[in-house]
Amino acid sequence: MRTLHTLVAVSITVVCLMASSTAQHQRRSFELQAGTPAFWDLVDRDAKLAVLATGFGFTEGPMWDASGFLYVSDETINKIFRVKPDGTRDEVITLGDPDGNTFDRQHRLIDCASVLRAIIEVTPEGKYKILADHYQGKKLNSPNDVIAGPDGALYFTDPTLDLVKGETQEIPYQGVYRLDDAGNLKLLTKDLTQPNGLAFSPDGKRFYVDDSQERNIRVYDVTSDGSLANGRIFGEEPGEKHDGVPDGIKVDKNGNLFVTGPKGIWVWDPQGHHLGTIVVPEQPANLTWGDPDYRTLYITATTSVYVLKMKAQGFVPYLEH
Repeated sequence: MRTLHTLVAVSITVVCLMASSTAQHQRRSFELQAGTPAFWDLVDRDAKLAVLATGFGFTEGPMWDASGFLYVSDETINKIFRVKPDGTRDEVITLGDPDGNTFDRQHRLIDCASVLRAIIEVTPEGKYKILADHYQGKKLNSPNDVIAGPDGALYFTDPTLDLVKGETQEIPYQGVYRLDDAGNLKLLTKDLTQPNGLAFSPDGKRFYVDDSQERNIRVYDVTSDGSLANGRIFGEEPGEKHDGVPDGIKVDKNGNLFVTGPKGIWVWDPQGHHLGTIVVPEQPANLTWGDPDYRTLYITATTSVYVLKMKAQGFVPYLEH
């Protein structure tokens, strides 16, 4: 277990392809854009977006803790915070470019540490332990997002979006991996250009991963041995250059997908129909379900964390045993 320390400042491309710094700070008006009537089954027409906290550099990796606070990564100032319901925050750890987070089934906080090029466990005391940083003897690129799978293993994407400037890409592709409790790392697919957000369907039979460069979402069938098969395009999220790209993914109990994308969060049904878009004032990078009933979306969007009450109930994989 390593003690907390400050890493040497490095030049990092924070969420490459997301937007220019100028565009990131242009505010939009919150809007619920329904594409079909089914959109209103998931969110109330009169729902209001609230600001939980603001004044961050670039927010990512929101994770709701049942004790009543939210973990949030700040990629710009290289810290992970606990954000409380009143918007105050406590520092958990200083770490070079923390990104996506999840809990595993033991309720350990797992983080994608871009500067370390690793998947790590972060303790409440501000220490960390590297769980994986190499594949077949070569350094990972820059792990971006991580989830707990239906089998209890960790699944993560490894694009080059946050590869530290001046460091060399050793693995000649951008993969999606499975990490088991014994530390065994398995490559699941390398057919995406820049894999980013990922999620399982509630029944564990489908696996979703989006591609920030191609601006699409792919879906795979999960075979009996846990491998992926029949990869295909699930949906496209086109937009203007500075509108944002597919990034974080979460699903609800009924298998609907909530995917960050151009101007906000795109909502998809399990058949790949775009039901509507939640337009957010700042460009979101990720989201998570929270509150005791898991009917609230916590959204990390550039300098702020937003809160939106939903009708839909979130699927929370690390709580499913």
